[in-house]
Amino acid sequence: MLYPILNDARALIDLSGLWKFQMDNGHGFQENWMAEPLPDPEWMAVPASYNDQKENVKYRDHYGWVFYQKEIEIPGTMLSQRIVLRFGSVTQKAKVYLNGKLICEHVGGFLPFEAEITNALIKGKNILCVAVDNKVNHSTLPVGKESGSAFFGSDLPDIESVRRMEHKPANLPNFDFFNYAGIHRPVKIYTTPQSYIKDISIVTDLEEKDGIVQYAVECTGNEKIEIRILDPQGQAVAETEEKSGSLRIPNAELWEPGHPRLYTADIRYGEDHYTQKFGIRTVKVAGDKFLINGKPFYFKGFGKHEDSAFHGRGLDEVLNVKDVSIIHWLHANSFRTSHYPYSEEMMNLCDEEGIVVIDEVPAVGLSVDTYEKDPIGFGKYNGEHHKEVIRDLIERDKNHPCVVMWSIANEPNTEAQPKAAYDYFKPLYDLAHKCDPQNRPVTLVICQNDYVKDITAPAMDVVCMNRYYGWYLYGGDLEMAKKAFALEMEYWKKTGKPVMLTEYGADTVAGLHSIVPGMFSEEYQMEYYKAMNEVLDECPFVVGEQLWNFADFATIQGLMRVDGNKKGILTRDRKPKMAAHYCRNRWKEIPDFDYKKS
Repeated sequence: MLYPILNDARALIDLSGLWKFQMDNGHGFQENWMAEPLPDPEWMAVPASYNDQKENVKYRDHYGWVFYQKEIEIPGTMLSQRIVLRFGSVTQKAKVYLNGKLICEHVGGFLPFEAEITNALIKGKNILCVAVDNKVNHSTLPVGKESGSAFFGSDLPDIESVRRMEHKPANLPNFDFFNYAGIHRPVKIYTTPQSYIKDISIVTDLEEKDGIVQYAVECTGNEKIEIRILDPQGQAVAETEEKSGSLRIPNAELWEPGHPRLYTADIRYGEDHYTQKFGIRTVKVAGDKFLINGKPFYFKGFGKHEDSAFHGRGLDEVLNVKDVSIIHWLHANSFRTSHYPYSEEMMNLCDEEGIVVIDEVPAVGLSVDTYEKDPIGFGKYNGEHHKEVIRDLIERDKNHPCVVMWSIANEPNTEAQPKAAYDYFKPLYDLAHKCDPQNRPVTLVICQNDYVKDITAPAMDVVCMNRYYGWYLYGGDLEMAKKAFALEMEYWKKTGKPVMLTEYGADTVAGLHSIVPGMFSEEYQMEYYKAMNEVLDECPFVVGEQLWNFADFATIQGLMRVDGNKKGILTRDRKPKMAAHYCRNRWKEIPDFDYKKS
């Protein structure tokens, strides 16, 4: 799915701003709120989560359907073209109506969807209505609980509620971040000519100093095509009139971390025109090395979240620019889109800024116990939806040079039922490779587990792990934590695969200090990272360190979370803790390439 652009052939309208909003009263669909003005609306900003925009718990903790509504009118100059309505993301389920008619539905809160509305529009004002459902359960990604308590919550409802059988649980996420909801990314209307460019795929390779660009353009209609490849300075370096083929770029300027050089495929097809940026670079795994442009790369960075005050998970381009600036300040070079695909706007920015990205689907919360306790295992989850989000993510992000690896899940329990886990995830691993024209490495991220039983992680291209020795395990005892961590690393060395730490960290309250480092203090967080990094530095097969987390973030209420998760090396409003300065100094001395020798 191509990102919408404005140019000499395509018009673009951004519907960001204030929308009318109303929570479902249980009868919204029956009362036909989709076709008529909402009966008692309020104003709500789009794109943004609705949870923190109002000072009322009913918005913050809402569970179920809400309705957004906006009047739209299309300029007459656009009516001769094909008209498309596009949503960057709606969390978690959306039903989209135009003048009361259902025009599309979508499940999944982090990827775009669109519908052609050319024939659904009426002259003058049109009512656009979006019904949004934020419920999570075993069929959704991320996963919600269908019984018991929310993540890190309490299993004990009050006695009177139990007696009255009225205990109605709130939204039950099985994940440790807030289930923000709403229209999270821009809603846009764009046009194309009737014969138009539908899709573009670009795969690059290197032959000595030359770049090889394999391309395929999918079009509707039967028009003449003209393709020019423009170098980073805007000069044409190759041309063709074929819809697919291979082009050679002499003395190619390479896209590399920290040194992004972007080329442009400038495509004209009949009356249509589209420009697609791309980078010439290669990515592959060789032995226990992760290679970018044939050189051993070392990941320095973190997991992040799309999370901020007021906006919640809504697109905030100011914050994106700020975060990338801080990434450069820290001398980091990468992050993982934990635990869902981030906005297209952020991916575009990482292309421009040379930030390496591990791109993750929203498969978090898929955990199973032993067969005795959970005989259904992974079969209770919606594997077809999991396949769908893998396909859709790769379709969206396949041309981004910043994306170097796909992550198909975060912290599934791969050791409680080893064969069941392998049987569930190996086909998804194969699917990701099949879908990606560039055939980038594929991984999943394993949790703290009995690693010798895990047969899924070694089947991935890179062994990615979340480890909390010194926090959840041996908390406060960093010497024991180092010994346990080093022992585990000896095990993973035998796989011959690249290994990287995708999460490790300690909750830290900004401003809490202790001469003798104690848990939750800034000093302990810094000493924790020093201890874990001592082990990493002794392992030549370790290809990266991505700590948890870039910044503090919101979670559901619970006894283990005081105003959210505090594992950030920055506060939620981007103030550095002591560990941020430690990481900055460490990462400044670690080069992007050839850090570790075998």
